[in-house]
Amino acid sequence: MIGDVDGAGRVTNGVLPLTERARRWRAALPATLPGAGEDLLVALDIDGTLLTHDGELSTAVAGAVADLRDAGAQVVLSTGRSVQAVTPVAERLGLERGWAVCSNGAVCIRLDPELDGGHEITDVVTFDPAPTLRLLRDELPQGLFAVEDLGRGYKVTAPFPMGELTGEVQVVDFEELVAAPATRVTLRAPELSAADFDALVQRVGLHGVGYAVGWTAWLDISPDGVNKASALEMLRGRMDIAPGATVAMGDGSNDLEMLTWAAHGVAMGNAGANVQAVADAVTDTVEHDGAAVVLRALLLFNR
Repeated sequence: MIGDVDGAGRVTNGVLPLTERARRWRAALPATLPGAGEDLLVALDIDGTLLTHDGELSTAVAGAVADLRDAGAQVVLSTGRSVQAVTPVAERLGLERGWAVCSNGAVCIRLDPELDGGHEITDVVTFDPAPTLRLLRDELPQGLFAVEDLGRGYKVTAPFPMGELTGEVQVVDFEELVAAPATRVTLRAPELSAADFDALVQRVGLHGVGYAVGWTAWLDISPDGVNKASALEMLRGRMDIAPGATVAMGDGSNDLEMLTWAAHGVAMGNAGANVQAVADAVTDTVEHDGAAVVLRALLLFNR
């Protein structure tokens, strides 16, 4: 994080003004990136990147996203959130048209205000959750399990903490939970840390699935080989964007593949060390509008 003062001695919360930080970032961005037009794809995580974990969206971040959109860039939200939790954020950001990656890559949607509800689900990848769920339940019988009910909400074995799941939440017995193909399975265990979850995965030996440990006591299970990067690569081809014209920004373990996929991967300052290690650069924290700094720097390519 840049914490000194600018030439005029101005400083905000120990951080240089946004315009100055963006100017410095502009000089550090790869010269091979195109300008902020239709040939540029910018993939953005939501929680911990655009929004704080309390759901706050700063005017600086919202304005930078809007200006990048208006410049013609392909701004793609790329998140672990379900469809019904992504569309309100897209609306807040003014992203009425384009694409979004949901459920850690298992679901993609096309945004269009002329569609019913403003979007359509275009791509879905599912898997049989039963083997994985049975293994995890045997190891952690007190855990809370959820299976995404696509486009509606979740089926759960017991209520999750208030506000953690969106849409309709239906409590069902375990056998019903594992009966149908799923896009994503979630294990919630408030007493476990991220390190505990990593140890659990190694101990159980999950096979044929992908996983990501959330910033809370949360483990997401997804179809094998499916992640944000796999979905973004599909969309990149669909939009005819060159591989070298891609930028991605995120903060969590479910962003690892996305950051290495992008021609220029940027980790947030609040990201863990493992996420920062795979990124090409690290911006400021979400509280200090780190995403806005990078987006403003991309806009400076056009000047």
